[in-house]
Amino acid sequence: MVVGLRWSYEAPVFRFLQPVIAALLPPAAWLCFSGLSGPVKGSAWPHFVPTGIVLVLSALWPWVQPPVDALLAALFLGYGAMLRQRGLAGADNLTGARLSEARQSGRAAAFAGGLLLFSGAVDLAIALDFGLGDGDHVREIVSAANLLVLPPLAWTVIVMARGLPRPEAAPVAGNAEETERRDLPAPADSQVMAEVNRILAELRLYRDPDLTLDRLSRRLGIPARQVSGAINRKLGQNVSQAINEWRIRDAMELLAETDHPVTAIMFDCGFQTKSNFNREFRRVAGTSPSGWRRQARSGTIAPVSAAEAFPPES
Repeated sequence: MVVGLRWSYEAPVFRFLQPVIAALLPPAAWLCFSGLSGPVKGSAWPHFVPTGIVLVLSALWPWVQPPVDALLAALFLGYGAMLRQRGLAGADNLTGARLSEARQSGRAAAFAGGLLLFSGAVDLAIALDFGLGDGDHVREIVSAANLLVLPPLAWTVIVMARGLPRPEAAPVAGNAEETERRDLPAPADSQVMAEVNRILAELRLYRDPDLTLDRLSRRLGIPARQVSGAINRKLGQNVSQAINEWRIRDAMELLAETDHPVTAIMFDCGFQTKSNFNREFRRVAGTSPSGWRRQARSGTIAPVSAAEAFPPES
């Protein structure tokens, strides 16, 4: 909106505000996705120091014409690269994301980083247009960039919001046994898997739609890195895939034994979106939920249970 007002009316206030608001976008995007990697540590205000610098330079523009566009380009390119790196790091590194949405959240973060990189390239193009000429093409560059960037950026924020869990009413505190376990040598993968198998079977944590790797780690009293490493090595899966397999096995059992609607079963087993449920169901069962129900009722497939998601020998 400010970009449109700035290039439509040429009012000094909009010329002043445009770079300042632009400088808010990269740190805001970074902080928006920061919760995917677990609890946010430290204060957010250092991320907005560059915005303050841009504010000062924008105020000085009528007298000294500082390189604001070049600074904006560096800001967008820097945050874009960091955000893209975080998104591509893998679902197991997004310890604060819902396990059912971890992959989609990672892709959204990487995509948002790509959009920031594109915006940085646009700022460089604007700086070059002013440096090599009189800025004759700036209106077209800015208009095209906004049309290309803003709608998908809004989409990534929606996907990210869906991937973040609701706050816990009371964080799970480690008991004495868990605290003592942290002082011991790192458990073997088989021990970690046995604990994961036990707690999921006993408490059915996989049914919690807000389950994250951080929350699972706290329940186990085992560091998240050890939990994800054991699952990776023993099952050849990331944590999100493994937990979703528990959920799908549970859904398969409910589809075979009850007449509950597929959507109700989806929510009961911890999924939040039908697209994710159907995709994971096909990955595990090789067919759709309704197809599985028909085959189970006809006796053409053997019954399963959620406990079969992780073999006992793990």
